[in-house]
Amino acid sequence: MRRKNFNNKIIILLIIVGIILIRPLFLFKQDIKVNDKYFNLLISSENDIFKDKIYKYAKKKRYKINIDTASTLEIINLLNSGKKYDGVWISNSIWLYQLDSKKVNITNSKSTSINPIIFAIKKSKAEQLGFINKQIYMKDILDAINNNNLKFNMSNPTKTNSGASAYLGVLSTLAGNPEVLTLNMLEDANLINKLTRFFKGQERVSGDEDYLEEMFLKGDYDSVISYESSIININKKLSKENKEILYAIYPIDGVSLSDSPFAFIDNKDEKKKEIFLDIQAFLLGEKGQEMFLENGRRTWFGGINTKADKKIFNPSWGIDTNKYITGINYPSKEVISKALMLYQTEIRKPIHVVFALDFSGSMYGYGEKELKDAMKYILSDDAALNLIQFSKKDIIDVITFSSSVTNKWLGYHGNDTLELIYKIENKATEGATALFPAAVEAINLLKDEDSNQYSSVVILMTDGQGNIGYYKDFVKAYNKINKNIPIYSISFGDAKEKELNLLASVTNGKVFDGKSSLIEAFKTVREYS
Repeated sequence: MRRKNFNNKIIILLIIVGIILIRPLFLFKQDIKVNDKYFNLLISSENDIFKDKIYKYAKKKRYKINIDTASTLEIINLLNSGKKYDGVWISNSIWLYQLDSKKVNITNSKSTSINPIIFAIKKSKAEQLGFINKQIYMKDILDAINNNNLKFNMSNPTKTNSGASAYLGVLSTLAGNPEVLTLNMLEDANLINKLTRFFKGQERVSGDEDYLEEMFLKGDYDSVISYESSIININKKLSKENKEILYAIYPIDGVSLSDSPFAFIDNKDEKKKEIFLDIQAFLLGEKGQEMFLENGRRTWFGGINTKADKKIFNPSWGIDTNKYITGINYPSKEVISKALMLYQTEIRKPIHVVFALDFSGSMYGYGEKELKDAMKYILSDDAALNLIQFSKKDIIDVITFSSSVTNKWLGYHGNDTLELIYKIENKATEGATALFPAAVEAINLLKDEDSNQYSSVVILMTDGQGNIGYYKDFVKAYNKINKNIPIYSISFGDAKEKELNLLASVTNGKVFDGKSSLIEAFKTVREYS
């Protein structure tokens, strides 16, 4: 009976994921306007650092070109919604197969660089684990996590290429590196158990690769899973500050590789195809390949290059260009979709989240409605459309504040939120803004949580300046609990971002702008928690 129910749930989940991949443009965060008179190129955020080089080359060739940047999964949504572009430069070829071929005719796709997604561990920790100058398998990493000797940070698998690719790599190796990963394999209870135990080692998750890097540099963490190029960049900064560097680990049984394909979208315009082919030739030519090498991207496939610049691909950082890297076999579109949904609902480490919501008098009217609508969306099944839904394992607390903390609704789970939604919808606005006392209350609710079982996070929303309580009192309280609890703040209305940035600084959190749309801000915050 459990297997039948499980299969039924998976069918429903696959339908939801299908909706995600073709959902209309109104769910996309940016209002991008395409000019038909230009060659319009859509690139993933990983390739944004090369945008100016392409503009410079296009200017030299007198091409009219427009370049828009979006995250990898936003690119899929944009193109599947019917938005017209002439070319796409995405992070990984696997995502091109997620496109609707009836709407997007992809041709002339070529890989431009190779970027392995790897483990990088503080060198002293890697030495302690016996990982230096030794062949490491994924089982060795899993054992270190299970023995509570290793924790890691990574980007969100349901929102980023590096996170999804890393997750699929772990999935493939723990499944025994099958030639083809199948849907049936994802029903293996032993495999799901291994994955669940692996992700118990996850300390922080990021909604984008840039913030993952920033977060790691600001914090005190054991390890990070990210692009090899990102590890190189992190180590450059650590070395400059005379801090301990990371040591790169490439599991022998398989590493995920991103190949950054540059592809033409055929809209039957031969002139634009000529422009595309010329830009592609530039990227694959000597100057383009040098550009990638300078930024820590490999320009060879497989791993062997004895002439690689050792100042960039530094062997003392564990980066080895003299051995062959075994790349995993990526599964089909259907398997990827099911795997991502399984991560969100079954496999990921559950979170204990405290929402601290401003119901001061200034929220009356539009702000109050926006907040209630946003919370209703986040707490309901609708959030599954963006793969940001809470699971039955998650713990949800909500506190409201005005002149003081006015309500504490505690201990709800992701599959039982109707009562919580009702309470929020019937809460009235009143009084002043006790911002810092609310933040203190929120972290105190999490101070005794077991970090091996739950990731703890505070999501705070305010529309004004804190006029009751003091920042110094919050700092004192935060230092006293001595735990890593990030505060993600959402600003709205006349909120003073200076105060929110102070909270982010001391907790290694982040501030999000909700002034144009609270619901979009809440969606984004959930990608980081």
